[in-house]
Amino acid sequence: MSAQSTAAIPSVAPNPRAVEYTTSGTPSLLEEARDLWSYRELFFFLAWRDITIRYRQTILGAAWAVLQPVITMLVFTFLFGVVVKVDTGGIPGPIFYFSALLPWLYFAATVSNSGNSLVSNGDLIKKVYFPRLILPGAGALVGLVDMAIGALMLIVMMAYYGVLSSRLLLWLPLTGLLFAFSFAVGVVLSATNVKYRDVKHAIPFMIQIWMFLTPVIYPTTAIPPQFRWLLALNPLSGIIEAFRATVAPSASFDTSGLLLSIGATILVLIVGMTYFRRVEGYFTDIV
Repeated sequence: MSAQSTAAIPSVAPNPRAVEYTTSGTPSLLEEARDLWSYRELFFFLAWRDITIRYRQTILGAAWAVLQPVITMLVFTFLFGVVVKVDTGGIPGPIFYFSALLPWLYFAATVSNSGNSLVSNGDLIKKVYFPRLILPGAGALVGLVDMAIGALMLIVMMAYYGVLSSRLLLWLPLTGLLFAFSFAVGVVLSATNVKYRDVKHAIPFMIQIWMFLTPVIYPTTAIPPQFRWLLALNPLSGIIEAFRATVAPSASFDTSGLLLSIGATILVLIVGMTYFRRVEGYFTDIV
């Protein structure tokens, strides 16, 4: 290369003093809310992408959303309803288990999807800016499709057993509460998973243990009174029991347990969002 052409190339040496920052490193909650709203289309696009990938090249397709809870319900009904004879409080066995399995399966899928969302989308995080909170949020949105399909199956079952009532409308606010808690747990795990990859291997084990600590295969009345306060420490207990109470017109709501679940959900959501905002600055460097 000639000296003239070399001299024609401008200097590109970085000048650290040329960069000025006009905003703080941590945006306010209002700024983050506006940022999330401006990227709402990406939020739904990522959720739709995960839904289509889940059932791509499958023979049964979306039927898996029904088969998984139905087959699990049949197994539970036989083992715990026929063999062990768990007291269902007058609720038909299939409905007793199916009404708890639907929210539980949603929680398990959401925690798994959201908890691994940042690591599995590492290339996307490095290439383009967008609010990182969209990734665990999209993971929480995906499971709602399967839950809605399962809810239609539950309506058919309730009509068959003659227990269909307007109380089923309470699933709408309860689903919102379940979404908030599942999302909050997923946010904490996704942020932690970026730095500590052990979380990826711990999530399936945690979900397995969590199921036995949640009244999915048994009612809370099966627990001795002196130990029920331990069950109340699990926010999912009040949520699952509330879901189950909607499928029986004569069932009573455990108001205290539900209020504890609401309070715990708000607490976990605040802690999760605070932790996520504090550590998201290094996601691009180590994801």
